[in-house]
Amino acid sequence: MKDKNLKLVINLRHELHQHPEISNEEYWTKNHLIDFLKRYTSLEIVDKGKWFYAFYEGDKSRDNIAFRADFDAVEMEESIEIPWKSKNSCVSHKCGHDGHAASLAGFALEVDQEGSDKNIYFLFQHAEETGDGAKKCVEMLRENKIDEIYAYHNMSGMPFNTINIIYGTAHFASRGMIIKMKGKTSHASEPEKGINPAFTAAKIINQIPKLTSKKNNKGLVLCTVVQVDIGKEAFGISPGEGRLLLTIRSQYEEELIKLQNNIKSIACNEAEKSGLKVDFYDRDVFPETVNHRENVDKAKKVGEIKNFKVNKLKKPFRASEDFGYYTKLIKGAIFYIGNGENYPDIHTSEYDFRDEIIERAVEMFKGLADI
Repeated sequence: MKDKNLKLVINLRHELHQHPEISNEEYWTKNHLIDFLKRYTSLEIVDKGKWFYAFYEGDKSRDNIAFRADFDAVEMEESIEIPWKSKNSCVSHKCGHDGHAASLAGFALEVDQEGSDKNIYFLFQHAEETGDGAKKCVEMLRENKIDEIYAYHNMSGMPFNTINIIYGTAHFASRGMIIKMKGKTSHASEPEKGINPAFTAAKIINQIPKLTSKKNNKGLVLCTVVQVDIGKEAFGISPGEGRLLLTIRSQYEEELIKLQNNIKSIACNEAEKSGLKVDFYDRDVFPETVNHRENVDKAKKVGEIKNFKVNKLKKPFRASEDFGYYTKLIKGAIFYIGNGENYPDIHTSEYDFRDEIIERAVEMFKGLADI
């Protein structure tokens, strides 16, 4: 990667880091990235509202290949002292999406300057953290007849700057479940005159271990109770409304659906016994992310050609990634660049994206565009 380009995109990364925005509110971030590409490249830019893509036209008879980077931040206070510290209260880039976006911008600079035989699409995506982004951006794949798509994620617990690949399922499917229960309030001294949802919530929770048991599933299935919201600090009232919030996830998407249906069935049965009304809502829906073998093979080959250390990972990540919406539609793969085996994990207060990874990511993207 050219030194001038690398310096530009490292500075861009720091600017993005200073102005983090949460999912679906990345207005400054999107506009700043567009301004950067307009200033330093001649690429065609297509603004889609909350997200955008840039386009380089090579040989029209060749494949259309897309590269994706996310650019949303998370709701965490920046607690480490760095020169590019977040200026926005309670929001920070603790997942490294600032680095992902800067890497894709750096790749765009290089392609614009050096050219390519391929038709290359640079997809800058919003709202990965909530699963909303890719779900909307898939329209771009259809409209432009994209043949394959790639992305990378920085990841701790892996040797620094290594390329790490996964065949098949790379990330679990997951979703948030909200179970809303409505009964009847009463005086705390006469609970029999009301319908308190607390007992129904407890019965649902108590049946979860059986549903997620290894003997009842072919892959790993998890259900995490994230909130039980019933009543308030009012000791004279037996509450009549409540919510149970769960995060469910599984290695195989069909088992996620099975788990959700079983939880709904239990909730409906227990609610009927108690005289409660029950409603269900989904949040943060992520499909399983499945890498296509031929695309993982290409990433592996590029890493080896460039003499990068390439590691094959044996297990998928439990954490979800909305890149799965793309690989459901077309061929593609996501790979991982190591932050270091003892480097702070993403989504922790000590974490900051490592600028050195940018050049490694750009070189991988360039190789994938050429192969």
